[in-house]
Amino acid sequence: MGSSGLGRCRLALAFAVLMDAAGTGALLTGIFARLRLRGRDFGDLFIYSGAVLVFLSLLGWIMWYTGNIEIAPEELAKDYSAKGGTLARIARKISRTWSRRQQNGLAMRTVASSREAA
Repeated sequence: MGSSGLGRCRLALAFAVLMDAAGTGALLTGIFARLRLRGRDFGDLFIYSGAVLVFLSLLGWIMWYTGNIEIAPEELAKDYSAKGGTLARIARKISRTWSRRQQNGLAMRTVASSREAA
């Protein structure tokens, strides 16, 4: 399968480009257009909303970029097996504890919900 050059996260890319275009359009409209309605100026509204949309586009760009990072499984296994320090052990222990609690909590909720239904 050939690569299209856009990467795997096309939805995040489309979101980022759409927010960039809408934000830039709103920002430039607020700066250069005379937007008066019944004596009130709405230019500031477009300027601020354009800035917010451009900021939201940054989230889309971050999602697109991080979604396209590729790590070989061998490199990932080598990286995690090399870390045998105290901090890594503590992190693994906490992660396992939280995973068990979530699994037990889900099992308890499933049993309790099936009892209530009966």
